[in-house]
Amino acid sequence: MPKANEIKKNMAVEFEGRAYFIRDIERSVPQGRAGGSLYRMRMYDVVNGNKIDHTFKDSDMLTLADLHRRDVTFSYADGDEYVFMDNEDYTQYSLDKSSIEDELLFVAEDTQGLQVILIDAAPKALVVPLTVDLVIEETDPSIKGGSATARTKPARLTTGLVVQVPEHISTGDRIRVNTEERRFLSRA
Repeated sequence: MPKANEIKKNMAVEFEGRAYFIRDIERSVPQGRAGGSLYRMRMYDVVNGNKIDHTFKDSDMLTLADLHRRDVTFSYADGDEYVFMDNEDYTQYSLDKSSIEDELLFVAEDTQGLQVILIDAAPKALVVPLTVDLVIEETDPSIKGGSATARTKPARLTTGLVVQVPEHISTGDRIRVNTEERRFLSRA
């Protein structure tokens, strides 16, 4: 059983008899307290999607939920349903757009490292890798000599995500993006 300070985003924990996905964690160190940090976690119920916020002390023990992760590849979208295919046994998993809206900003046709989380053999969530390679759909023209400065400009990627990129990057370039911080890392 991990402590609250060992919990990361997209992990699943059991809390008050239910399984929850951790979507966001804010760490704070209150003034005047002798000791540890507080971790405010935004959790979503795995089954019905209800959101709760709860604050844990860094020494609180949490139980990880019993989930199965399957490596998948994005197949196609059918209205609001997104279909992913298991890389080993070719089983197809359908996920509703509303349940994976944030993750879809990092899913292109050739995205590698995707995982579907299953509970009782039913797909419940999509996990994206820490970094993904995406193509810039639109940005301002590149500036010659722009790599010598640290200025950035907004770029819209093919998935709809907007990130700040250096001035020397242009439309059509393939870039690597950090999915947790939603920021440009490098050219791909």
